[in-house]
Amino acid sequence: MLDLNGRIALVTGASRGIGYFTALELAKAGAHVIAVARTVGGLEELDDAIAAANGTTTLVPQDLMDMKAIDKLGGAIAERWGKLDILVANAGILGPLSPVGHFEAKTFEKVMTMNVTSTWRIIRTVEPLLHKSDAGRAIILSSGAAHNCRPFWGAYSASKAAVEALARCWAGETQNTAVRVNCVNPGATRTAMRAQAMPGEDPETVVHPSEVAQKIVKLADPALQETGMLYDVPQDVMKAFQHPQ
Repeated sequence: MLDLNGRIALVTGASRGIGYFTALELAKAGAHVIAVARTVGGLEELDDAIAAANGTTTLVPQDLMDMKAIDKLGGAIAERWGKLDILVANAGILGPLSPVGHFEAKTFEKVMTMNVTSTWRIIRTVEPLLHKSDAGRAIILSSGAAHNCRPFWGAYSASKAAVEALARCWAGETQNTAVRVNCVNPGATRTAMRAQAMPGEDPETVVHPSEVAQKIVKLADPALQETGMLYDVPQDVMKAFQHPQ
């Protein structure tokens, strides 16, 4: 069984869906969870669930479109704990489904800002803290959309492809350290984002986020050696990214 006692984990988008249940699983394994999300009610529900599981959490109600607030987060963690052991960069938005040439500029920019720029800002502010850990683990949520590139999914697909590129570069930069960086494709999961994307789908036909979370937390294991990989949750395998010849 995964033992994360004494470890500090930061989870973004923790108020619902995959982020919520990943935070809960990390807490059950013994980690203290710093839960970041905009929705206060969802964070409070998470806090209650973690307490019921005899875990501990610190709630950070914060809009990840606020870049200056993200920059301050690393300093706050450093002051209180002096390190970070686990990052789960989960927060993201779908945005509208539209032909590439029909996106309003402000809409496209919002998707890229939320999914890419805020993830980079999180990475930048916590990287020094992950290096303070004896086994820093970064888990970056991607999507099959980064590879499938379906018509009308341009903004979301582009944003997730960019997030994967950031993670792969970061993994290469840190491969000779104790930090391990991996991406996750959660697959079809019963979330609000999935319902927005597939409004006619029966939610009972897709996997509950609690099941996905149980697999994702394996990437937080201090014994994990893989880095720069894509963990495919539906197949439960680590895949190497293909490099151009």
